[in-house]
Amino acid sequence: MKKFNSPLSKLFTWKNIKYAAKEYGKLVIILFIVTSSIIQSSRVPTPSMERTIMTGDFLMVNKLAYDLTTPRNIPFTDIDLPFTQIFNWGDPDRGDIVVFEFPGNRDEIKNTKIDNYVKRCVAVSGDTLEVRNKILYVNGKEAPIPIHVQYARDYLLPKDYLDTEVFPKNSLWNSDNYGPLVIPKGGDIIKLSKANIEEWKTFIGREYGKDVVEIKNNKIYVDGKETKEYKVRDDYCFMMGDNRDNSLDSRYWGFVPRRNVIGTPMFVYWSWNSDIPFSDFFNLLVSVRLDRIGKIVN
Repeated sequence: MKKFNSPLSKLFTWKNIKYAAKEYGKLVIILFIVTSSIIQSSRVPTPSMERTIMTGDFLMVNKLAYDLTTPRNIPFTDIDLPFTQIFNWGDPDRGDIVVFEFPGNRDEIKNTKIDNYVKRCVAVSGDTLEVRNKILYVNGKEAPIPIHVQYARDYLLPKDYLDTEVFPKNSLWNSDNYGPLVIPKGGDIIKLSKANIEEWKTFIGREYGKDVVEIKNNKIYVDGKETKEYKVRDDYCFMMGDNRDNSLDSRYWGFVPRRNVIGTPMFVYWSWNSDIPFSDFFNLLVSVRLDRIGKIVN
């Protein structure tokens, strides 16, 4: 009997299947590199940057703004990858809006999942930062006020009001009267003592990626070695939201290391009312903010 060869049988040969798998594999790798190292999208879930960036905005992020790195994590997962900075052509400057990996809450060595935050860099390594009656000062001078800055409260927290949640631990500050605080720089030497070790314990642990600070017999040990000082490994930024009274930022969880900086937002490519659940899709779709789509972020 003559064997019948259909067009489909010719198409689905082992050779063609291997070729398709190879080509699609290349495409997946290219997309992985692009989304992990060049550009990415980011959704804004909180009002900390309103009215500069609104809750429900979807941002296109330029990951080449400051450097080029190998992928930091597997896309759409919380699986970290050991990454390397390939090229560095700049660092965040005062006033930049920065996308970064959240370092964790004040007393956490590492955040339990990968969260990308968007805040404004208000101070960089070596700067002295202070907030006096809501007004931000950097190196003794009043900092430029963002055009969309806003304050939710019409009153000031007095200087003697102690907010036990602020960074660093045991500081006698609050969000309206904060500092002065020096932003660490790589190479700085921090003198350690029993009086200040709680302030620096988490900071040091974050640099190591694990809990390495111990106090034994009234002596301080870092990574198993007795010491009275610590040499800072990375440069750091201090981040604040433009919605100053409604922003959990560096005033509450600390410095952002340079290695956590991902890039800067370019523009809003989609925006809607994120308070509406996806299950109510019709009303969610009606809430689309057409006036924000394509808006440049600055």
